[in-house]
Amino acid sequence: MTNNVFITGGSRGIGAAAVLAFARAGYNVAFTYNSHPDAADAVRRQAEEINPGGLYLAIRADAGDPAQVRAAVARTEQELGSLQVLVCNAGIAQVKLFTDTTDEDWRRMMAVDLDGAFYACRAVLPGMIHRKYGRILLVSSMWGQTGGSCEVAYSAAKAGLIGLGKALAKEEGPSGITVNVIAPGVINTDMMAGFTDEDRAALAEETPVERLGEPDEIARTMVFLADEASGYITGQVLGVNGGLVI
Repeated sequence: MTNNVFITGGSRGIGAAAVLAFARAGYNVAFTYNSHPDAADAVRRQAEEINPGGLYLAIRADAGDPAQVRAAVARTEQELGSLQVLVCNAGIAQVKLFTDTTDEDWRRMMAVDLDGAFYACRAVLPGMIHRKYGRILLVSSMWGQTGGSCEVAYSAAKAGLIGLGKALAKEEGPSGITVNVIAPGVINTDMMAGFTDEDRAALAEETPVERLGEPDEIARTMVFLADEASGYITGQVLGVNGGLVI
């Protein structure tokens, strides 16, 4: 049986790597994007090249809009069939002093990074509960574990994902559903675009393995946790950070 995965925020960075990793592993993949249709189409075409026998959907949907998330999941289930795996990856980041953070900044951060995971989980869970099987993966951050200066809103939203994942794992375990959280460290994605070469070098030096992480390293972790053989792992926060947070 071919498994189906739904990934939020799949057009760039970790999300794009996840789409390709799941395609490589033989999954049918549906993923959402919001602002980058060309990038989403390019990822979909790459997935088709990796596994021409798979089915791939790129669906425009704002992760922070419950109606759009619900519609995206419904379309996926209609076109691909039942979902075995959900990856809540959609997220935004902002570097800003806490005292300069506006109400709008705070609400948008929570809407995309935390509320979006709630909406996606709520949409897929009825089917997973009915089938007594599911894998849910939430992408947090090392700042959700430790907090990041000048990233208070982001840290709060990512910490919320950790609480959501742990609690949901307890609630859905009896239904054959595992829920785990991945907390990436400093990963070489578009979110690093504002950092200078000196900043990148300093971050690499601070990391025990002395380099930044790559999106594919997070994606391979997702595929591992999504596997049927990983059914005894649930409610965990797996730091993929090169030892920066231990």
